[in-house]
Amino acid sequence: MAIFAFEPISSDKNPQVKLVKALLSQSRQRKKSGQTILEGAHLIDAALNSPLTINQVMVAESMHHHPEVQALLSRLTETTTVLTLTDALYSSVKTLGTGIDILAIIDIPTPKLTAIHNDCLILNDVQDSGNVGALLRTAAAVGVNTILCTTQTAQAWSPKTLRAGMGAQFSLSIFEGLSIDDVLAHVKVPLLATSSHTKTLIYDYDLQSPLAWVMGHEGQGVSQNFLQSATAIALPQPNGQESLNVAIAGSLCLYETLRQRHYSSK
Repeated sequence: MAIFAFEPISSDKNPQVKLVKALLSQSRQRKKSGQTILEGAHLIDAALNSPLTINQVMVAESMHHHPEVQALLSRLTETTTVLTLTDALYSSVKTLGTGIDILAIIDIPTPKLTAIHNDCLILNDVQDSGNVGALLRTAAAVGVNTILCTTQTAQAWSPKTLRAGMGAQFSLSIFEGLSIDDVLAHVKVPLLATSSHTKTLIYDYDLQSPLAWVMGHEGQGVSQNFLQSATAIALPQPNGQESLNVAIAGSLCLYETLRQRHYSSK
């Protein structure tokens, strides 16, 4: 059973409240403490369905009797502390709009990187949290469970990326802050990267063996260091658009991979 502190906190000078504010807004604080925030009932529910441990929960005073909140609180372990905030203080802390006012603090998973012989998705400096979250969500949907993020990629465990990923992070092994050399040294399957400078269309390429898709920076694309080690693959654009959004391109690549392996009509 979780440890409850029912006396509502009303001061924004409270150390835990200050920590939550910093974790919500500062990537530096998340890196320093190795923690992040889950806002809302959906993400907390997803975390409770995973092996991750929830360190602390904060809930608005008026939400204690909400059925979804009660259901979540009943699933917490004795290692979790539950703090109550006055509604006014919670409103000053939260970043979401109208909804169920509950949040949680978790430790960011830091799995150890070893040689990778299975499918993986490499995010090469994808900088928009929404794009990163969408790519993680698609990867989880198709069963690509290993994600490698180079140094300038948006934080996979930031509150914004967590919301965009809808909790997909909890089913993935995510490695962050990697150099390109780190990635190339550990990935033992062929690399594929989308490019507009090739005639090799994705529909003509055999994707049935384990591989690594590389998705690049929104403006600059995949770095030359990756391109030199990868096979360039084109997504057809008969109407002549310059490029596709990276999350859309990545989703098309992942689903074509799935189609070839499980849904081919041949």
